[in-house]
Amino acid sequence: MRKKVVRHGIVAAGTAGVVAAVLLATSASATPTSPRTDSAKPTVVLVHGGFADASASWNDVIKQLQKDGYPVVAPANPLRGLPTDAPYLASVLKSVKGPIILAGHSYGGAVITNAAADNPNVKALVYVAAFVPDKGEQVGELLGKFPGSEIPDAVNPVPFPNPDGTTGSDLYLKADKFRSAFAGDLPVPVTNVMHAAQRPFSASSLTDVTQAAAWHTIPSWGLVATSDKAIPPALQRFEYQRAHTRGTVEVKGASHSVMISHPDAVTKLVKQADRGTR
Repeated sequence: MRKKVVRHGIVAAGTAGVVAAVLLATSASATPTSPRTDSAKPTVVLVHGGFADASASWNDVIKQLQKDGYPVVAPANPLRGLPTDAPYLASVLKSVKGPIILAGHSYGGAVITNAAADNPNVKALVYVAAFVPDKGEQVGELLGKFPGSEIPDAVNPVPFPNPDGTTGSDLYLKADKFRSAFAGDLPVPVTNVMHAAQRPFSASSLTDVTQAAAWHTIPSWGLVATSDKAIPPALQRFEYQRAHTRGTVEVKGASHSVMISHPDAVTKLVKQADRGTR
């Protein structure tokens, strides 16, 4: 049985746009906060966070959005830290012609916050159980702001060589901690596969400083996973309130992997963001 979804905030109407290879580009003159009247669907760009990849994270959301006529791009987040990941995503965004709805899960929220700055095609930011840092902040500092995260005790650091000869540290989630910390509302056989296929992210991601906070100028929406053991729900609410999200939903009983367990709720919020900037 589906969990109850509680909606908060004011959600107005939409956005529009296209991928160049699929549809015709719309007007490039619209600003992130300007109303639009074009009828084509915007491109939805979905950005995963650590311990995951694009397909495992977004498959069901992608299917629903495509069924509703949205062009979708779900790029591979390098997970090498903000100085690498944000410019990489910014380059992906520049390849998309027309309006964009940009969504990020978990650490992906920090990446979209940096990457979307100064891109006039990004009309809305959608944060899914995500970090929403302000300029000068670190993800690790935010994680310690409220109690409840199981991530610090669940990670297994593994050294790796950097190109410059220094040694970095990749963070993996331990097998016996993965489900509880990351995906407690999903079946064990599913989380066993997720653990085996997890993509680690560099420990430097926790201390990298946010250089730009796009939510100051781009309308944003947020989703709170109320049983999240990775990013505490209290932190999610604090971030969304600070960002003055135009709409926030709370998914009761949802784990950090809410986009997998409740793809309907995530899809609906993306569509609300579309309508909200029309």
